[in-house]
Amino acid sequence: MPANKAPSVAVVDWGTTRMRVWLVDEADKVLAERRGDDGLITAQAVGFSTILEGHLAAMGAPEALPVIICGMAGSRQGWLEAPYVTVPSPIDAILAGAISIPGQRRDIRIVPGLAQRQADAPDVMRGEETQLAGAGLPANGRHLVCMPGTHSKWVLAEDGTVAGFCTWPTGELFSVLAAHSILRHSLGEQPKPVTAGNPFFQDWCRRALAEGGDVTSRLFSIRAAGLLQDLQPDDAAACLSGLLIGGEIASANRRYGASAAPIVLIASGALATLYQAVLGLAGLAVRTVDADEAVRSGLIEAARENGMIAKSGVAA
Repeated sequence: MPANKAPSVAVVDWGTTRMRVWLVDEADKVLAERRGDDGLITAQAVGFSTILEGHLAAMGAPEALPVIICGMAGSRQGWLEAPYVTVPSPIDAILAGAISIPGQRRDIRIVPGLAQRQADAPDVMRGEETQLAGAGLPANGRHLVCMPGTHSKWVLAEDGTVAGFCTWPTGELFSVLAAHSILRHSLGEQPKPVTAGNPFFQDWCRRALAEGGDVTSRLFSIRAAGLLQDLQPDDAAACLSGLLIGGEIASANRRYGASAAPIVLIASGALATLYQAVLGLAGLAVRTVDADEAVRSGLIEAARENGMIAKSGVAA
């Protein structure tokens, strides 16, 4: 941490397997950052407070520094359950509903997740709501947001309100099919990471897009192509990835329809590149927001909404 700078708040993205901690000053500048493999699963055994205070001490954080957290630390299995906010809900109201952790020496709060309670489309999210808040969505108009991952979230925001959302477990499906289905014989032990330029990836994306997201009828074709057409393991992995991502985007496009504004893609690294490519193949305009920057910005906004730091333009 710079010697002449003092942090105003610590912001924490606490997932199932990993966590990220940033110390931020009054101008939203990051002064220090730590990442670790001590997510929810580890914290359940070691203790949430122990892990958090260890990271803060290593970063030289003051003992009274407030902390705002999003993600699985607020789940039923986490530090303290932060009850879901039911959609539709204004985004700023979601952030303002952070709950306090009792019995701590510092002010620690957890941002709630979102619940869609429709009888025919129940859904939940934790952590992605904070990325959404930090994505710089315009206050007016209809905007469709894609947040890819193990459980990809598509969110419809209208005039600053989360109107609804849906989950596609694309990343999890890839892992399960690759390790526990007949396709494990086609993909092998450790296929190489899929790239957006792989012709097999692009071809199978196009197939899924053309068929409107029906992927189940195509899955066994990957196995058959290995037996009959000598499809190699790395290319089989590219086929499966293309089929699943293409199917997700085709299905989401069918569910939400056309939008005048570009789709907001909140993603980083290789995943961002893959989704950008498939959205392009689908003929959809896209604006990409870095996922790390979005969650950090959303957490800072949550700290403001909860009075932990001054709002922009307001003196402390």
